Amino acid sequence: MSAALSMPNPMQHPMIGPYTVEEWLAVDPPVDGSCLELIFGYLHVTPAPSGKHQYAASRLIRPLEDAIAAANRTDLYVVAAVNVQISTAWRTALIPDVVILNTRPDAVSFPADALALAVEIWSPGNPRAERDTKMAAYADAGVPFLWTLDQGNQLRDLTLTAYRLENDHYVEESTIQAGTPTGIEASPIPVTLDLNKLLA
Repeated sequence: MSAALSMPNPMQHPMIGPYTVEEWLAVDPPVDGSCLELIFGYLHVTPAPSGKHQYAASRLIRPLEDAIAAANRTDLYVVAAVNVQISTAWRTALIPDVVILNTRPDAVSFPADALALAVEIWSPGNPRAERDTKMAAYADAGVPFLWTLDQGNQLRDLTLTAYRLENDHYVEESTIQAGTPTGIEASPIPVTLDLNKLLA
């Protein structure tokens, strides 16, 4: 299954807002812990992630670090919640929940080409349009791998979907749910992940 979503041409997009990536970077982070992102020139504030959300993000870091170590990759770094400059023309900048960087995490913000993997954890309040827009933004920026972790609800289990970038759009390579440890190849290094441990 492919996610053939694309960003609009910024020269033909009448709804590009007034804020630039540079202005977004200059804004002080919200003191209440909420997330401030820039999408099409508009500042988007989302409430601070829930404890469940933050716990899942933190639990993803260890298996990614272990996989990097097992692959003897000293050029990859796992970091949570960094500023990523997606596109100056589209005035879009995002804060993925977890990333694997291909450069040392010494900066305040990073260009999209520094991302080897981006992970977005979807909360029940993330509307479909926001999810689609973020996925299209990462694809257009050339981020080679994207994982989305849906926290689920009473009717749906925790699910991780791993995408690989092909021909400027994401192709779904694997979807895993809680159960047994599962290998994921849509990643800069092979990763074995047990979703049961993310929220254990």
